[in-house]
Amino acid sequence: MKLALVSDAWTPQVNGVVRTLTTTAAELVRRGHDVETITPGQFRTLPCPTYPEIRLAIGCGAEVAARLDRARADAVHIATEGPLGWAARRWCLRNGMAFTTSFHTHFARYLAVRTHLPDWLFWPAITRFHAPAMRTFAATPTLERELRTHAIARTHRWARGVDPLVFFPTTPADDRIAALPRPILLSVGRVAVEKNLRAFLDAPVAGTKVVVGDGPALEPLSQRYPEAVFTGALQGARLASAYAAADVFVFPSLTDTFGLVMIEALASGLPVAAFPVPGPIDILGADGRGMNGAQIGALDHRLEQAIARALACSGADCVAEAQRYSWQQCTDQFIAGLAIRPAGRATGGGATNTAMPVGQLRG
Repeated sequence: MKLALVSDAWTPQVNGVVRTLTTTAAELVRRGHDVETITPGQFRTLPCPTYPEIRLAIGCGAEVAARLDRARADAVHIATEGPLGWAARRWCLRNGMAFTTSFHTHFARYLAVRTHLPDWLFWPAITRFHAPAMRTFAATPTLERELRTHAIARTHRWARGVDPLVFFPTTPADDRIAALPRPILLSVGRVAVEKNLRAFLDAPVAGTKVVVGDGPALEPLSQRYPEAVFTGALQGARLASAYAAADVFVFPSLTDTFGLVMIEALASGLPVAAFPVPGPIDILGADGRGMNGAQIGALDHRLEQAIARALACSGADCVAEAQRYSWQQCTDQFIAGLAIRPAGRATGGGATNTAMPVGQLRG
């Protein structure tokens, strides 16, 4: 199978969306599939307002169309609702090419937080983007139900994975973090307003708060909270060492669709404290017992209460829960949801493509 994967989120950005897409693409290639990526680094870009490190392609429509014409892909997956995503969507509709999309980011909530406008103002554009897709991939049952309330009804479950060779409980701890006064409370992710980090940093709890990540709010938050430790972005083994040094992982976000860092923390033997909102509820369960029935974290509207209860959880139970998530299974789900062009049907020049599900196609 040849897949055209279109995404406005790609390296060198560091976030869960990029990690999910790049890991899935690598696994597809490992299985023998041909993956053609269309990403911002191939185009002229401008910095995203309020996110200068995120580059947005400009004037990309003709080049996206040309790349898709040349690719002659069996399936097209559009991962993001940015300029590249909209350009690929136009090409698919113009050429009768069935395609799939994925819902990674709660743009309506993000924009509501940033503009102080109600999120319902932004949903029509999001619904319009996904409406023609054969399927929209969503990470959790809660997210699928929410999308259906916004007339995005054709959904497909695409969960996430964790690499047990990188994130595991016996990873050597980061010495600098491990030496801090305990308990060590760790949060990992974009340092941005929509991540709700102030709820974590304001929580009245003992110990040391450590924030791993980069983003537009890093400087103002580090100045406002000098008692907290801000490490900047960490990846791979260095990130795993940060998890290994901590006592509890704190996930204060109210807007994430999944929260890949939560399963990385669990795989590292770290219990999770969070608010009772979609994402944490799907991973931890409403009672913090996950799918295996053991206490792996705690959810509470008072974050300090969730932290206190999470401190009592067993690291071994956390690791056992994380074993439910693998990138191999994640890739199986991704392949199963794709729409494949029937053999012998070309695209381009107005040709019609009556696509079918890929099903359990393997490389």
